[in-house]
Amino acid sequence: MGSGIAAHLANVGIPVYLLDIVPRDLPEDAGPEARNGLAQKGLEAAIKSKPASFYSKNDARLVKVGNFEDHLHWLSDVDWIIEVVVERLDIKKDLLQKIAVHRKPGTIVSSNTSGISINKMVEDMPEEFRQHFLGTHFFNPPRYMKLLEIIPCNDTLPEIVDGMVEFGEKVLGKGVVIAKDTPNFIANRIGTYGMLETTRIMLEDGYTVEEVDVVSGPAMGRPKSASFRTLDLVGLDTFLHVANNVLENVDDPFEKEAFKIPELLKTMVDKGLLGNKTKQGFYTKQKTEQGKQILYLNYQTMEYEPIVKPKFASIEAGKNIPGLANRIKNLIGAKDRAGELAWKTLKMTLLYSARQLGIISDDIPSIDKAMKWGFNWSLGPFEVWDAIGVEKSVARMKEEGEE
Repeated sequence: MGSGIAAHLANVGIPVYLLDIVPRDLPEDAGPEARNGLAQKGLEAAIKSKPASFYSKNDARLVKVGNFEDHLHWLSDVDWIIEVVVERLDIKKDLLQKIAVHRKPGTIVSSNTSGISINKMVEDMPEEFRQHFLGTHFFNPPRYMKLLEIIPCNDTLPEIVDGMVEFGEKVLGKGVVIAKDTPNFIANRIGTYGMLETTRIMLEDGYTVEEVDVVSGPAMGRPKSASFRTLDLVGLDTFLHVANNVLENVDDPFEKEAFKIPELLKTMVDKGLLGNKTKQGFYTKQKTEQGKQILYLNYQTMEYEPIVKPKFASIEAGKNIPGLANRIKNLIGAKDRAGELAWKTLKMTLLYSARQLGIISDDIPSIDKAMKWGFNWSLGPFEVWDAIGVEKSVARMKEEGEE
């Protein structure tokens, strides 16, 4: 992720230092090339990445590699320091202490954490450091994902926040939202909850993996990767780490229950069915006499089976209905299995989003933008609510016992 952010900064003409740890078990007389090996490997991966991280491979010349042991003094002449190390609070705090030794006063420091507390990271740092510290959560890959969540700590100066918002929008071309310092911030908080709830509904009501993906993709204004293809892209182990970050850092009994990990997901991680990175997850590819075939996981037998794409009358009918809002309204009102699944999953996401208003963000537009820019939803949760009719849908929720 660090090399991807470095590449995007270089794309707009900004020189970047890309630092990483020194590889373990090097001989004492190892030279700079070996000691900078991990940073160099990250840069080379960015150069070769598909889709491309750099606008032009020539932009890579703006990225200079180094390491944390030999080159932290370079930080004394920079304007912005971004921490992008492993998602562990202790490691982040230790690195920030080392950064503080070389950082000149006034230099902005930020963390690219996807959900660790910004305030806890700097609770032991001097006030001047805290005043110039904030979270800057880029979504992966940084060049292509529009969302940039900015998370001030309690002491971040307002002018620093305003300046970073302007820089993110006008220089980096990002869609910026201000998030509160809560576990997983905005997009990952709602997106992770929605994925967990979708999995629970699938298991409780006996839907197949492919049935869920047919309903939860473009028919609902979501990407073609829908639910479980998205999980395969993200990686089941990564997803569980993100979900556990909420589970371990909230006290509300409702939240504790909402972020419990379904046993299916734990079993898949234990079996190494992590998704694309292990070539087996909710889907896998196998060579057959007819060529490569995509199979889906039958979670009842834990065996892979050929996909037979489900056909739902409500989904088919929606293809002839103009306007996404009208298609969603038609789908959630349908009486077939697709309609029931669409309504249940949407209902829970809408209620959870409303519950989080004032907790993860102070305003509705930021939540909607975060989900559109970070998860590629066509409509944010509150925009969907407007589209299907707030009064009518709330009445239906109350009839079903929701509060």
